[in-house]
Amino acid sequence: MAGNRLQRAAPGRLREWWRERRSWELSEEARANVRTVGALVTVREAVPSLTDEARTMLQGARRELEAADTVLLFDEHRRSPLGSHVTAAHLHLNAARLLWARSFVTSPQDVSPYLAGLKAVVNEHLPPGDPRRKSVERLQGISSADELVRLTEAVEAAQAVALREKLRAASFVRIVCCVAGFLMLLAAGVAVLTSVWSQAVPMCFNPSQSIGSVATAPESPVSYRVVCPIGSDDSPRSPDLDDNVKAVATWGDYVVVEVVGLVAAGVAAASALRKIRGTSTPYPVPVASALLKLPAGALTAVLGLLLMRGGFVPGLSSLDSSAQIIAWAVVFGYSQELFTKFVDRRGQMVLDAVRGPTSPPQGTATAPGPAAASDSAGG
Repeated sequence: MAGNRLQRAAPGRLREWWRERRSWELSEEARANVRTVGALVTVREAVPSLTDEARTMLQGARRELEAADTVLLFDEHRRSPLGSHVTAAHLHLNAARLLWARSFVTSPQDVSPYLAGLKAVVNEHLPPGDPRRKSVERLQGISSADELVRLTEAVEAAQAVALREKLRAASFVRIVCCVAGFLMLLAAGVAVLTSVWSQAVPMCFNPSQSIGSVATAPESPVSYRVVCPIGSDDSPRSPDLDDNVKAVATWGDYVVVEVVGLVAAGVAAASALRKIRGTSTPYPVPVASALLKLPAGALTAVLGLLLMRGGFVPGLSSLDSSAQIIAWAVVFGYSQELFTKFVDRRGQMVLDAVRGPTSPPQGTATAPGPAAASDSAGG
């Protein structure tokens, strides 16, 4: 029995909690549902007038509850605590509820007290034009086996739609985390390669010297300075620009710029928290979107400064000091919002698609809040 298994597994619950820490509350909710449905099945099994068909349905419901319990206890699997085990447990719970409802085939009127809850599940996940939803909405009670079959089929279809909604959220989190991981590896690779070959693509500028600077350094054969993120030379000694840049460029230039861009992206991710409403699903969509901003900020800081060094931005091709380079790295790191805001919006759309009691009715559009309206105006 599910309850007995939970009691036997109590000594190992701390280890299980550590693995499922990101969805512990949802796991406990599923365990509570296992006990609740198990009690309903027990009460139903005690009815002496049950047919063999009804008892077969109840036996199937009991097996589904045991399967849900096994998934939640990590006894026979080692899935990551992203939330897949919670979704799988709800699959078995939904199957158990349907089998329990179908055990009333010889006395369908007994399902009438549960009709409101079952209709709510259908209305949450099936669109208004779905014929299965329309057939259920017309029901005022269950008086025949045909009506019971229509109800259970509509509930099963609604549960299938709900599963697809959760799988989309899980897939979105995996995709965003994979992209964030790839960008982080790319940023780390850039830092490593530029530390080994610091003079290959130096992130340095050569602004013109002022008249006063030229007068104080008459021994310099050139009229420009060399400025890098963590160093500068006001009196270059060689007439060759590349030699002067090589003398100042160091392995830490790219590292400093990436760190500054990452910090700026972290500030942007923190400021974006004002628009996050959170999620009741076991899939951390907002967290994945925030993680994507960090490596994106490091890379946009590097790419932005390289574009400026190449003269892509007219009038900003020669920064005058290391402080200006760092300041522009902050700007470019924060500017990753221009790209990641689309991921944020898609993530919110994925979360809104996971229906629940607080979701707006299907087929209605909600007015955007002030933050969303300002994003739309600015984007």
